Amino acid sequence: MLKKFRVVESSEDSFFSDVLQGLGRKQKTLPSKYFYDDAGSKLFDEICELEEYYPYHTELRMLPVISRELAQEFSGGLDVIEFGAGSLVKIRLLLEHLNGVRHYMPIDIAGDYLRKATCQLGDEFNDIEVTPVEADFTNPIVLPDNDNSITRMGFFPGSTIGNFSLIQAIALLGKFRKSLGKSAWLLVGVDTKKSPAVLYRAYNDAAGVTARFNKNLLLRINRELGGTFDVDHFEHYAYYNIQEGRIEMHLISLVDQKFSVNGVRFALQRGESIQTENSYKYSPGEFKELAKKAGWTIKRQWQDEDNLFCHFLLYA
Repeated sequence: MLKKFRVVESSEDSFFSDVLQGLGRKQKTLPSKYFYDDAGSKLFDEICELEEYYPYHTELRMLPVISRELAQEFSGGLDVIEFGAGSLVKIRLLLEHLNGVRHYMPIDIAGDYLRKATCQLGDEFNDIEVTPVEADFTNPIVLPDNDNSITRMGFFPGSTIGNFSLIQAIALLGKFRKSLGKSAWLLVGVDTKKSPAVLYRAYNDAAGVTARFNKNLLLRINRELGGTFDVDHFEHYAYYNIQEGRIEMHLISLVDQKFSVNGVRFALQRGESIQTENSYKYSPGEFKELAKKAGWTIKRQWQDEDNLFCHFLLYA
């Protein structure tokens, strides 16, 4: 049962200010959360279908097992809040096995994409109240009051937690804990440290979909903020920074160039880059320490047989 679509905030003003701030730095940056307009969300769905992109396929294999075990953990009513819901593929694997889900609230910054995805989900699970919310989940989100007899569980799949530095990740998990409230749960997906070669292939696919996804951020700035980027003057580049334990994704300038955003001018020399994403990888022990610092208690852990990916069930 699909409820009215909620818009908590418009991201247009923050998009412009974040872009100007990032491009004004010595190492130019653009926040990765702005990848996900309608076009970017569709490209990310294509990435998820690629053979090289192991996190998605591994997580899909894990979630049915996890959801059946969660069904034994939660015997009563359950409200599920998903942070960064995207295409709503993964939540289906939970809803199919979890009994007693009363209310599902997907939260995503890509409002148009979320609208389309939730219409279909509402038809599939018409006994569950679905309330989609267009919002930036990195900001505090006030959730509606719920009955004390109803358990509340947050869902944060994928490896999105890796897009934040250690300090940012601790702060984000703390915000989730505050939003979800006392006695709440959080199921979070975490990408593990592994062979740099495996990581390189995942972010540099042979078909070039990740490159198009990366460059779409510049096209979005052109469309929405009056940018003058020539995407042919940039090359996608991603590598694993072993010292920092993270994938870094960049757009490398192929020429000396000048460009502007809504009239504000910038310049890049050949070989300079705009950093568009970090994706931190964690050992299970490292993530447990991170979660504890954010005030969570670790209740369960799942890891696939190849040690590619983990899920953690946290309790507030």
